[in-house]
Amino acid sequence: MSNVDWQGKHVTVAGLGVSGIPAARVLHGLGAVVTVVNDGDDERSRAQAAELEAQGIAVRLGDGDTLPTSTELVVTAPGWKPGKPLFAAAAEAGVPVWGDVELAWRLRGQDGREPAPWLAVTGTNGKTTTVRMLASILEAAGLRTAAVGNIGVSLLDAVLGDEPYDVLAVELSSYQLHWAPSLRAHSAAVLNLAPDHLDWHGSMEAYAADKGRVYEGNRVACVYNAADPATEDLVREADVEEGCRAIGFTLGTPGPSQLGVVDGILVDRAFVPNRQKQAQELAEVADVNPPAPHNIANALAAAALARAYGVEPAAVRDGLRNFRPDPHRIEHVADVDGVAYVDDSKATNTHAAEASLAAYDSIVWIAGGLAKGATFDELVTGCAKRLRGVVLMGADRALIREALARHAPEVPVVDLDRTDTGAMSEAVREAARLARPGDTVLMAPACASMDMFVNYNKRGEAFADAVRARAAESA
Repeated sequence: MSNVDWQGKHVTVAGLGVSGIPAARVLHGLGAVVTVVNDGDDERSRAQAAELEAQGIAVRLGDGDTLPTSTELVVTAPGWKPGKPLFAAAAEAGVPVWGDVELAWRLRGQDGREPAPWLAVTGTNGKTTTVRMLASILEAAGLRTAAVGNIGVSLLDAVLGDEPYDVLAVELSSYQLHWAPSLRAHSAAVLNLAPDHLDWHGSMEAYAADKGRVYEGNRVACVYNAADPATEDLVREADVEEGCRAIGFTLGTPGPSQLGVVDGILVDRAFVPNRQKQAQELAEVADVNPPAPHNIANALAAAALARAYGVEPAAVRDGLRNFRPDPHRIEHVADVDGVAYVDDSKATNTHAAEASLAAYDSIVWIAGGLAKGATFDELVTGCAKRLRGVVLMGADRALIREALARHAPEVPVVDLDRTDTGAMSEAVREAARLARPGDTVLMAPACASMDMFVNYNKRGEAFADAVRARAAESA
């Protein structure tokens, strides 16, 4: 169905929301006969349905499992699980299922323009930061680009909009990759792999396999994390175009076909004339904001993709210098009485929290929330020597408390048994009581936020508000 006449094609769009509604409108505009099916039938869904129906798009609320008659294609929201009856019915009827990423990929060039190549990024953690770093580097090189996909501009807008792009920096989740079978990127990176979303994928193997789809058909470079052998394994298993290279990144001294760090300098031994003997300086570690180890790794991955596209070293340096991280990602909030307060509310799983905890020497850790099936023994074992104290909050805090009792029994722990709006203020007060000058109070919860907050942004804002209130009291 690539570059075909969509006039009269019967397409079912699964799910109202940030991907389903734009997909329905785009397909309707191309002449398809669109029916949207949605599990929910609440007030918000009815309002969204009314807007679509006014445009001539049929909507079925509360009926997300039934495949409409005459459906020739299903376009699904990425979060819909593969085991839903709707997809089983589609498979039985021989109807293909695409995600919004697959739809955008297939619609590239629909307007007759040369499609912009995609530089794609996935991984358990660091995707958004890396994609935004990459877009900043590409912009510094004078290229027309955008950070798209699971971030920023929607992919459908990017491929169908009036703005012609030279190249796109694309963030892709495991959900999106699962539903994007024909995606073929110019180059792609898998930043890391750790257990996450296993309730959706069913197993770690299935989760990794979906992440690995990003390498399929790559033309120039498959970028992997030398410190995470599972990412290199995915490169080995990928079916790529002839001549496509495996490019590693490391926080240590790089070998041939790698990017790494030497004496505080980010260097390239992959995209140089003689990678056995030469290295190209790209930027200083100080150019990375913030220069925490995991963020330096993100910068190296972004640099590798940019270099694969032919970007000059000076643009890598300038792009990293220009980059400003999004809120709630290891964000310094304030110094109060000699103690630094850092908001990493985005650390919603143990892998992200591990990276955040590794960035500081002496920490009062604020943690807890919804564990999503995670265990915490390995995380606590790795950070125990850095902990001055721990403040726990949220629904699954007992899991972290038990891991601390097993592996760091000497560390003082405050267990907050409250979930009201004042809980974060108390957490900050207790953390301040435990902290000493030179310490860092780090909120890196290692858990999702929805037990107490609408999302991790609101959790981060509550932390920042509590810290600023304490700073005002201390002034």
